[in-house]
Amino acid sequence: MKTLRIGTRKSELALWQAKTVQQQLEALGCPTTIVPISSQGDLNLTQPLYAMGIEGVFTKALDAALLNKEIDLAVHSLKDVPTLLAQGLTQAAVLPRANPFDVLVYHPAFQDWTSRPAIGTGSLRRKAQWLRKYPTHKVDNLRGNLQKRMEKLNQSSWGGALFAAAGLARLGWNTRHEALDWMLPAPGQGAISVCCRLEEQDLLKQLEPLNCESTAKCTTLERLFLNRLEGGCTAPIGALATVQKNSIMFQGGLFSLDGKEALLFNRVFEGDRLEDFAQEAVEAIHKQGGEQLLQSIKKNLN
Repeated sequence: MKTLRIGTRKSELALWQAKTVQQQLEALGCPTTIVPISSQGDLNLTQPLYAMGIEGVFTKALDAALLNKEIDLAVHSLKDVPTLLAQGLTQAAVLPRANPFDVLVYHPAFQDWTSRPAIGTGSLRRKAQWLRKYPTHKVDNLRGNLQKRMEKLNQSSWGGALFAAAGLARLGWNTRHEALDWMLPAPGQGAISVCCRLEEQDLLKQLEPLNCESTAKCTTLERLFLNRLEGGCTAPIGALATVQKNSIMFQGGLFSLDGKEALLFNRVFEGDRLEDFAQEAVEAIHKQGGEQLLQSIKKNLN
């Protein structure tokens, strides 16, 4: 049997995710090897992501490796994957989702983070929602993999920094933190995506057992919402869908950069018409002034 080459970024978290996919495939009798690849998002740690002007900044190198047949499948954090995949590629599976929410990790030297009203994050979405709740706080740019961001937090004068709960849990980091269940997560946050070439029909069938239908359903709705509302990853947009029996509870939001404006949508949908549900959510955001807010955000970021 052919050994499957699993492409991944080189960070500790990315390798953990790739090894998780590797273990599941090998349990199915598929021999595998892991191929670490550097991404532009990992190499440039100084610019905020929105300023780099590249959609799929963490996935392009893996996309190229797939299309050049240097690897057979690529493992990603789903929130990093563009809503429109490169031509010739497809999402083959989404693993069961972990905690989708964000957390505030406290600076280890400060007992009370509120005494230092400044935090670190490289995410416009997190920044906007933090400023909405704490409008007098300062938010500084924080980029890099989990280890680098944690090091920067420890060397900073911030009260804390914002992270995805799933990443910390996957690496077993027992840091002092506060759950931010009031903050809408990034579409797809907490889920692991497996992509491969569309032409590889046999491989697609091999990967089917890894797919979690409820996670795929929820994250597909979130990503449809993102795609139709903004199309990329530069605006502060959050979304979360959860399955409850035959229903999908959906929350979506678009925020101004300073957090002062929040256009929100909440609805329980019945059925599987994900395209229609996403369109209804986007239209509701636009009725609140979404198009004007998006134009203002793009103008301020350029």
